[in-house]
Amino acid sequence: MVKYVFVTGGVLSSVGKGIVTSSIGKMLQARGFKVTAIKIDPYVNVDAGTMNPYMHGEVYVTEDGGETDLDLGWYERFLDLNLKKENNITTGQVYRAVIEKERRGDFLGRCVQIVPHITNEIKSRIRSVAADSKVDVVLTEVGGTVGDIEGLPFLEAIRQMRLEEGYENTLYVHVALVPILDVTKEMKTKPLQHSVNELRRIGIQPDIIVARCPQMIDAEALRKIALFGTIPENAVFCSYNVESIYQVPLILDEQGMGDFICKRLGLPERKSNYDEWKRFVEALLNPEHEVRIALVGKYAGLVDSYVSMNEALRHAGAACKTKVRIHHIEAETFEKSPSKVEMLKEFDGIFVPYGFGPRGAEGKIAAIKFARENNIPFLGICFGFQLATVEFARNVCGLKDANSTEIDPNSPHPVIDLMPEQRGIELKGATMRLGAHKIIIKPNTLAHKLYQSEEIFERHRHRFEVNIDYVEKLEKEGLVFSGRSPDGRRMEILELPNHYFFFASQFHGEFKSRPGKPDPEYHGFVKACLDRKLRKAKPEF
Repeated sequence: MVKYVFVTGGVLSSVGKGIVTSSIGKMLQARGFKVTAIKIDPYVNVDAGTMNPYMHGEVYVTEDGGETDLDLGWYERFLDLNLKKENNITTGQVYRAVIEKERRGDFLGRCVQIVPHITNEIKSRIRSVAADSKVDVVLTEVGGTVGDIEGLPFLEAIRQMRLEEGYENTLYVHVALVPILDVTKEMKTKPLQHSVNELRRIGIQPDIIVARCPQMIDAEALRKIALFGTIPENAVFCSYNVESIYQVPLILDEQGMGDFICKRLGLPERKSNYDEWKRFVEALLNPEHEVRIALVGKYAGLVDSYVSMNEALRHAGAACKTKVRIHHIEAETFEKSPSKVEMLKEFDGIFVPYGFGPRGAEGKIAAIKFARENNIPFLGICFGFQLATVEFARNVCGLKDANSTEIDPNSPHPVIDLMPEQRGIELKGATMRLGAHKIIIKPNTLAHKLYQSEEIFERHRHRFEVNIDYVEKLEKEGLVFSGRSPDGRRMEILELPNHYFFFASQFHGEFKSRPGKPDPEYHGFVKACLDRKLRKAKPEF
């Protein structure tokens, strides 16, 4: 019978529930159990796709085209899974489904209410994921903080699941902050106690409490947490600050959390095997080299806007035995002060990520031009790919005022234009080109060397693309489109053969990067940055 683990959070949001959820999954995987993970987001948006990254971090795209919460990225990276859009449940999805049923007449004669209709829909979605994935354990993280109004229906649903699935098949894990006062250096458990009391008021008694603290909690704090949380001391664990987020499953398992979960859920006792995971962590923590990469973006004020990209660079760094130091630079800096683009000489590589709209576009183009003219390794993703095309059209092909129609609808040379199937679309939600699509790679190119294949599948999220009318002109001047859609009309990868490393993709390779399995374009980029720093000849792949 499938087991259910529910993770809640208290005191404040972004306390680390996603990492704890991922770590629990890793502990179970290390013992040979099959798991999947669900993220519940209490916002009324149907999905994360229409939100600005400053609001909720990056939008993580699944293989089947779901625009989901960034925590699904952590689940996929830690657990090496390809999750589906159904693994992200939102208030918007739940209420829309219930209202559609009401309009259809499924509830004729009845008053539709939060309990039982909304809670039943939530439970149905959780069980549907369990049935489809055929796993031993389903991990479900409830977003937000205990006490939030919008989260109450979800907490009520997981409370009911204990009654319906049985004590032996359900486990509640509560993650809450234990701050350390700057003045007295005391660990304060009172915020956590209040959080647990709020959870109890809702009807949920946690089975495990994870204290999120800058350092390992002391014996006195642990005793207090157990006493006031009404759980045994061996059910209290601490997620303390570590150098790498990938150490968290290891430190929690060392405290006995993995064995406790298995025993509590009645799972067979098995030894854990972290051999591959430890090799990756060791490479990450003990690099032989270091490179500095300038990430020139338009959401640089919030690191979570680029979390998958940052992690893909770290995965690539570990594979190269190299520490990757990422410096987030606001693209508008180069628009307000053009001379500041010279600061990019200090870096081993220039990375231009995704983005939407005109703000910061000219700054990104300036960074791309600097990388091309100074032979600095360059990687562009999505909008970075499109703007690399614009830069080449302007400054190499001589197409003055070339642009994307997203930025300038009246450009005389719209080298980037709206995809034909996007014309006339009025709804913004889930209408972009999304999810994994096949790409055909041209032989004898850098792309072919990196991917070692003539056919790949990569995840996308865009409305605009290279205008096919300009491809011949761009290639005549030396730009190579080394990856295309199967029909040859959609440009997917570009490169400059005479450059040390100049590579960009319309797709998002970072979404498929995993610890120990770095994405090829990121791996190639970091290797090129390192080789150039070590003054090696053009890198071999």
